[in-house]
Amino acid sequence: MGFFSRKKNPKNSLSTSKNFFWGGSTSGTFVNENTAMQTAAVYACVRVISEAIASLPLHVYRYEDTGSKLLPGHSLYNILHNAPNPEMTSFVFRETLMSHLLLWGNAYAQIIRDGGGRVLALYPLLPNKTDVWRGPDGQIYYTYWRNTDESRPNEKSGGVTLSKDDVLHIPGLSFDGLVGYSPIALTKNAVGMAIATEDYGASFFANNANPGGILEHPGTLKNPDQIRSAWEMLYKGGNKAHRIAVLEEGLKFHPISVPPEEAQFLETRKFQLDEIARIFRIPPHMVGDLEKSSFSNIEQQSLEFVKYTLDPWVVRWEQTMNQSLLLPSEKASVYIKFNLDGLLRGDYATRMNGYAIGRQNGWLSANDIRRLENMNEITPEEGGDLYLVNGNMVKMADAGAAYTKQSSENKGGSGT
Repeated sequence: MGFFSRKKNPKNSLSTSKNFFWGGSTSGTFVNENTAMQTAAVYACVRVISEAIASLPLHVYRYEDTGSKLLPGHSLYNILHNAPNPEMTSFVFRETLMSHLLLWGNAYAQIIRDGGGRVLALYPLLPNKTDVWRGPDGQIYYTYWRNTDESRPNEKSGGVTLSKDDVLHIPGLSFDGLVGYSPIALTKNAVGMAIATEDYGASFFANNANPGGILEHPGTLKNPDQIRSAWEMLYKGGNKAHRIAVLEEGLKFHPISVPPEEAQFLETRKFQLDEIARIFRIPPHMVGDLEKSSFSNIEQQSLEFVKYTLDPWVVRWEQTMNQSLLLPSEKASVYIKFNLDGLLRGDYATRMNGYAIGRQNGWLSANDIRRLENMNEITPEEGGDLYLVNGNMVKMADAGAAYTKQSSENKGGSGT
């Protein structure tokens, strides 16, 4: 059947409490979600996307005949927009879940409801301590494995099983549509190579940027390990550089010169930065690589980041929240939505030019524009809600009628 054979339980060894192949990589480094975050490129990519999702305005709306209406009085509005639980702000909650989603491929949060099914609070659950399984009744269940410090007083540690209605589960890329696969597990060789190059650089400079050497003795040594240890104790490390070596009994030191450029150390580190940015679909300039960025294309890259990187994650969040948090009676008329307009506005001159076109063609009022720019509105008495159109623009039929009328008037005038 193969490693990915179909099983009864929707467990995923790549993203739940067990790591894929126990974190081993071909580079020889141990890779899991925690060690990956010690790599600067992975940390930067996770931080960029998590903070971007956490900073987006998140609102609750209702469909109406004239459009969508914001519902600040809805019970979910305060939970999603301000504080999902007494211990976290909305920013911290979404940043935490998004980082889980990027590292483990799944984000889980326990849903606390009242007797009527309305959401009272949301608490994050660690993905590496959460298992997903299907019960005999065919329903999906979640088991969260608590530590002793997470248990209530006089309770033992162990698993707590929650039903599907009690968990907000946002899966990432998945083969079965139920549990997402960990990006770190699937790309462990690329991440492992980045960790290996960082370890090599650290050890290289810990050895005073000297790759090592050979101690030559004219005779046969009975204790080579003892001489090697004594030499390293005296001369290894940046704080012991430039000491004067004293060699006895005919010992000679031959340094081995292997510059990092010859081992393509810098090129490898640069390539791994691009490789990890590619995994998370991050423009390189957002993680500090400005080699291919300029004033002419960096704005376009930023807009592409919103369109191709953030927007798919936003859709995952919105559809899962609409499915899991709204009451069945609300799903036809109420929806939860992020606002991406602020990230897609472009520079000031481009926005002003767009507003001018909308204003002159009658589909934007002064107050529409001022609301988009977070400015105070103009009162209706002062014309803030008026929609204007250029007076020189008329319909083709009206233009022909006006020309015919003008011609008739001219002929009639010449005959009198």
